Amino acid sequence: MRDVAVVGYATRTMPRFDGSPTMVELLVPVFQDIWEQTGWTKDDIGFWCSGSSDYLAGRAFSFVSAVDAIGTLPPVVESHVEMDAAWALYEAWVKIQTGEVDTAFVYGFGKSSAGQLRRVLALQLDPYLLTPLWPDTVSLAALQARAGIDAGLWDEKAMAEVVAAYDGRSVSDLLAEPMFADPLRKHDCARVNDGATAVVLAAGDKAREVRENPAWITGYTHNVDSQALGLRDLTTSASTKAAAAGMDLAGLDVAELYAPFSHQEIILRNDLGLGADVRVNPSGGVLQTNPMFSAGLVRIGEAASRIWDGTAGKALAHATSGPALQQNLLCLMEASR
Repeated sequence: MRDVAVVGYATRTMPRFDGSPTMVELLVPVFQDIWEQTGWTKDDIGFWCSGSSDYLAGRAFSFVSAVDAIGTLPPVVESHVEMDAAWALYEAWVKIQTGEVDTAFVYGFGKSSAGQLRRVLALQLDPYLLTPLWPDTVSLAALQARAGIDAGLWDEKAMAEVVAAYDGRSVSDLLAEPMFADPLRKHDCARVNDGATAVVLAAGDKAREVRENPAWITGYTHNVDSQALGLRDLTTSASTKAAAAGMDLAGLDVAELYAPFSHQEIILRNDLGLGADVRVNPSGGVLQTNPMFSAGLVRIGEAASRIWDGTAGKALAHATSGPALQQNLLCLMEASR
């Protein structure tokens, strides 16, 4: 396996982006930030890969318009995943492992404010049995949260404690808020945000050209649970456990978890065996800002940043996609190889 590291990261999020619906206006300054960090130009990149959603954009092949942010001439080697860009980074990592390229630029973007996100994400469900019922993502998460409460695995107080770590309000104040989708309150659900994120990968000496302390990827894998919600235990995440099975998480300093709902952070902490000595979401977490289709890539960039600034020697990033933690990805990074 080739030594590959995260060497660049830039992100921009906001409650609502009123610029171009193609998101090019949002992507260009993010790209510029990367060039300033690395000292590279477009010519230094061997492979490009993006993550977004045509359903979210409301148009077919919407990612093609976003390529304008790269520049169409000279042509580039480019790919795309209809997924959070954390999976695009996985494709880029595999591309570097093949030896075809030494560097890769990955970006993700989404304009959630343009539609009703809860309804759009229902299109991920089984098209025959579930989507015709239009169960939105918040309602499905509420079913998951209730299943955990009924099983005695957590309670509303434990959920409020997760939120209080990022929100600044007391647990009692949070519990006094009205229900949104019982047992979830609005603060238990990630906010809707627009945004774009970019991450750069480099192999071996190319990584050392950019960073004195690159965030070396020492484990990268993902797994998926059944699309049929009735065929899995919603109070746990079997795919997260499977993804972590081959990873050495001993000595972990930081974990950036993509938990769009408060109770899902409890599930992930338990399934990953994270103790009190692991700092979880020092970035503030996805409950505060959730730019769809790049929030998972943000977790990787934030975890890598802790290695760059020397506050962590070993960091784990997690990304999820689909209802009730259906698909899960883990990226383990360390300060040295």
